[in-house]
Amino acid sequence: MDILKQLIMQHGIVMSNQTLQLDALLNHQVDPKLMMEVGKEFARRFREQPITKVLTIESSGIAVAFATALELGVPLVFARRKKTLTTDGDVWCERVPSFTKGIVTDILVSKSVLSASDRVLMIDDIIANGDAARGLIRILERAGAELAGVGVVVEKSFQAGARTIREQGVRFESIVQIKSLDNGKVEFE
Repeated sequence: MDILKQLIMQHGIVMSNQTLQLDALLNHQVDPKLMMEVGKEFARRFREQPITKVLTIESSGIAVAFATALELGVPLVFARRKKTLTTDGDVWCERVPSFTKGIVTDILVSKSVLSASDRVLMIDDIIANGDAARGLIRILERAGAELAGVGVVVEKSFQAGARTIREQGVRFESIVQIKSLDNGKVEFE
């Protein structure tokens, strides 16, 4: 999607050779029309799959996962990072490091919203090292659900996350791939 590349060039801030801030686009402020277009693109790429649910992690992945789920006509489930007073006590839980947050957190999915009968499309905003995605994959495995594939808006291909998931034989789709952030510049594949 050329428009996404243009917006990344216009609004993205290279923080280091490993980190790209996309707060004005994906992580803090969200362009609803852009997210709907990205959701349509993911739906187009995975429409032949009998997907029953779209899964993401709160919070940055929710907008694009919502758009994808809406386009596919299936429910959206998002893994929570914290238990709340209303969180179902019976949850699938994985401990994962967060590249952007620099911390280790638990991700939780209620067993009541994910089962062995589900065929799940995972959607997220950005993939770096892939720890969160692998955590979600472990939750799906424990639930007995089938993973239809993974879609991310921005793949940082110079980091190992997407590669390690593809090496597991998982279908992995990204809208844009960034091959370098060296010298303070975004370079696309």
